[in-house]
Amino acid sequence: MPITGTLVSSGIAFGVARLITPPDQCLDGQLIPLDGIDEQQAKLKQAIDQLCQHLRRCQCNFKPEQDTFELIDADIMLLEDPELLSALNQHIRQFRFNAQVAVDRIFTQQADELAQLDDPYLANRSLDIRGLGKRLNSALCGIIELGIANIDEDCIILAQDLTPAEFGQLPLKFVKGLVLATGSVTSHTAILARAADIPTLINCQWQKSSNSATSIKNGDKLVLDAIAGELFYAPSTELQAQFEAKYQQEQQRRQALAQYKARPSETLDGHSVAIRANVGELNDVLRLIDSGAQGVGLFRTEFLLIHAKKVPTEQEQYQLYCDALHSLAGQVLTIRTFDIGADKDMPCVTQAKEDNPALGLRGIRFSLAQPAILQPQLRAVLRAANHGPIRLMFPMLNQLEELELLIAQIELCKTQLLEQEKGFGELSLGIVVETPAAVLNLSNLLPLLDFVSIGSNDLSQYTQAVDRTNAVLTKSFSPLSPPVLKLIAMTVESCKAFNKTLSLCGELASDPKLTPLLVGLGINELSVNPAQILEVKAALCLGKFSGAKGFYAHGLDALAKYRITDLEQCVKNYNNH
Repeated sequence: MPITGTLVSSGIAFGVARLITPPDQCLDGQLIPLDGIDEQQAKLKQAIDQLCQHLRRCQCNFKPEQDTFELIDADIMLLEDPELLSALNQHIRQFRFNAQVAVDRIFTQQADELAQLDDPYLANRSLDIRGLGKRLNSALCGIIELGIANIDEDCIILAQDLTPAEFGQLPLKFVKGLVLATGSVTSHTAILARAADIPTLINCQWQKSSNSATSIKNGDKLVLDAIAGELFYAPSTELQAQFEAKYQQEQQRRQALAQYKARPSETLDGHSVAIRANVGELNDVLRLIDSGAQGVGLFRTEFLLIHAKKVPTEQEQYQLYCDALHSLAGQVLTIRTFDIGADKDMPCVTQAKEDNPALGLRGIRFSLAQPAILQPQLRAVLRAANHGPIRLMFPMLNQLEELELLIAQIELCKTQLLEQEKGFGELSLGIVVETPAAVLNLSNLLPLLDFVSIGSNDLSQYTQAVDRTNAVLTKSFSPLSPPVLKLIAMTVESCKAFNKTLSLCGELASDPKLTPLLVGLGINELSVNPAQILEVKAALCLGKFSGAKGFYAHGLDALAKYRITDLEQCVKNYNNH
């Protein structure tokens, strides 16, 4: 069984284990004698000076404009802060504890205060403060260097945590992967790992390896799959070969599609179509870094519940959404409220048994019936919107009355946050069009909305009355059904009439063969599976909008007589042309 962790920087890495373990810091809580106070204070000052000198030596390896230089500079400034030294000396004198205990207490206190802040970025700085405190205590023990100077082979670094200065000491030409037992996706070390393009996992409990009676030791063979978020210890020959093949495939794919990452998301004749990503968890969002995606077009938040023992709290959701926003660096995050019901089994949520759950209490119907679940999510999203652009959309909404109730719930949550003196931002509101009823009712809904996203999977299912999970009916479940395409075309026209942004987030959008059809239809935003982002972008960039419009117009004129198989052949012929 692999050891799992949180993805920070994606990729596949092979190497031997290289453990960076801090020295034992057994704090001595005994009171020091009065005549020992000056000695401890002098020892503290010497350790701070030595550590700062070491950090400045590390800085010499970087240019002032580099992130590593600036982050090391921040640590030096903190260590040289006169108020810090004063607080440490006062603690030694007042409580008669040695310098190590004083450092542990003062740095822990500062970290705890930061962790309590409502600003998630400052709160995550608490991890960096704790790490620096441990680094200073190591200096008090006479240990300044990491002991990594002799690394001369490909390795995967395993550590409890690393400060920016420690990261800066790593011989990156040999470091193929990084695995940390703690950390945050927004920590300074995480930022540096992503910038260096080193496959990295955090919150990976490698010290408690569950797949072996023996813990990981220096020199052990490892495979790091920082695509799936897994670390493999002592892989078999067969598993090693599988990952080597996966690595080669990933490298070839990256090389072929890399040219499209920085290219504008537009056709050869200059027609722009935003390409965003469908995600189900924070790891998916983190994989989008340097992917060519323009943010998230669908965050399926109900995926957070599938294996959870309880529904995440407001604070847990808030932190997660903020982490996602931070990793997106200003790009839009589109959050869909919990789509509970139908074929989704949520052990942490009580759901009544229904004879026909696909047509039962699902999507926004469930949320409106469960305000204790809906309101914490709305408050978390509102608070997170104070830190970046968020669009919020509601699944399975068909009626104006449902939308009015939801808007009232949002206003209630704003009032609650004001009473709690918590900040919040403004949201762009949208719905997922998944039924013919929603399409036919759009003219009544659009005045209250900022955008619309078409869920082509369910729209096709409900239009054709075909259970898309029924293997027997798979051939009858085609996104190229003429009635489905007509409903999509009606949605396009309605959004144009009200000047609203229109996205398509179903599987239809992830098929690069269908990109010309969707562009010709008039869809101005596609939200696709992360693995297909560059394929879809390539299909867009290699075509012309004029040709796509002509292709769709030809298909639209013929829809009345085309069978599904004819439309599929039409698409095939166009792509082969």
